[in-house]
Amino acid sequence: MSSISFPSWSEMLRVFGRIGLLSFGGPAGQIALMHRELVDEREWLDEPRFLHALNFCMLLPGPEAMQLAAYAGWLLRGVAGGLLAGLLFILPGFAIIMGLSATYFHYGDLPLVAGVLFGLKAAVLAIVLEALIKVSKRALKSRLAWVLAIAAFVAIAFLKLPFPLIVLGAGVIGILASRAEVSADVAQTEEPAADLPGLTGTTLKTVLVWGMIWLVPLAMLLLLPGVPDTFAAMAVFFSKAAIVTFGGAYAVLAYVGQQAVEVYGWLMPGDMLAGLGLAETTPGPLILVLVLVGFLGGAREAGLDPFTGGLLGGTLALFFTFAPCFLWIFAGAPHIERLRSVKWLTAGLSAITAAVVGVISNLAVWFALHVLFGRVGEAQFWPFTLPVPDLASLDIAALAIALGAGVALLRLHINLFVVLGAATLAGVAVTLLA
Repeated sequence: MSSISFPSWSEMLRVFGRIGLLSFGGPAGQIALMHRELVDEREWLDEPRFLHALNFCMLLPGPEAMQLAAYAGWLLRGVAGGLLAGLLFILPGFAIIMGLSATYFHYGDLPLVAGVLFGLKAAVLAIVLEALIKVSKRALKSRLAWVLAIAAFVAIAFLKLPFPLIVLGAGVIGILASRAEVSADVAQTEEPAADLPGLTGTTLKTVLVWGMIWLVPLAMLLLLPGVPDTFAAMAVFFSKAAIVTFGGAYAVLAYVGQQAVEVYGWLMPGDMLAGLGLAETTPGPLILVLVLVGFLGGAREAGLDPFTGGLLGGTLALFFTFAPCFLWIFAGAPHIERLRSVKWLTAGLSAITAAVVGVISNLAVWFALHVLFGRVGEAQFWPFTLPVPDLASLDIAALAIALGAGVALLRLHINLFVVLGAATLAGVAVTLLA
């Protein structure tokens, strides 16, 4: 039987505040951090319940780590707990990336700032690798799970298949394997789903309330006179991104970058990669890169002074990206908990988790190539598309910083902030001495 604790509000505030401040390294690192805090150290949730929640969040559009935090908070203290946990997960990173966006807008070309970004981006490679190893150890516990992870990596990295298709295929395979009694992913006995009277009515009420919280401000920005066209366009764009962002920030990177540069003119070429580097090195979900998009768009295109326009644009990006996430969690979590003991569903969700390990591996490779090499092309070997880095463009300094951070984290187990600080100093030194 799975278990759950009910911590006090002060404990919730302290622990989820700590998670929000320390959630570096993208979704893999953030999930590993939550597992350590909530399962290993405090035992507020047990392993099966945590993984069940994670599997559900992997299915949703939007940042899975933030939604996992909200789901965990909901399990522990209801809707208020979910709201507290979700907000604490994103607000520290939001405040930091707003400040970094302003710095980037005004001082991004200064050697000192460029050096900080250089060192941090290189160190993040080691952080992501460490987190990926931890998640893989938890999720890949059977031969089927390993096969799905490798297949997912090949499908998204070399075949360029869409993330939702990969997730759907993995889930179907997991269900079929469970039905054939060959899946080793689920060890618990299937039990009938609990009868929860009034669940449908509660769900409708939840959808109505959170739908209004999300859509009423959207309608106001579209209909009220005097609202800059840029802000109205942002409200629609970030709402759309919140619905289609299966796979997290990386999955939507190309779409957002293309739209923001070529359609709306909010970004210049190169801004998105710089923003991703900033988001990688700040706490919170990587999708906070959209805050930089909103800040730069508001500063450049809203017709206001840059600081006011950027502040409003970044805030709009935050609201319309994350408001739908609370809708998905609060409307869906009760049904998922009701079906937690259904073996075939749990097997399908576990298969999805295995596939996502492969997807995250691809994202780590993509980021590594673009940090370590100045030029990365592609070669077509039908039906495969392979990345081809220009070996002559290898950045030896970035490689050295990444390797040093990797040894410090994986072998010496040095504190994360010490590693990031050292990487920053190294990046500044390299840039200033170049």
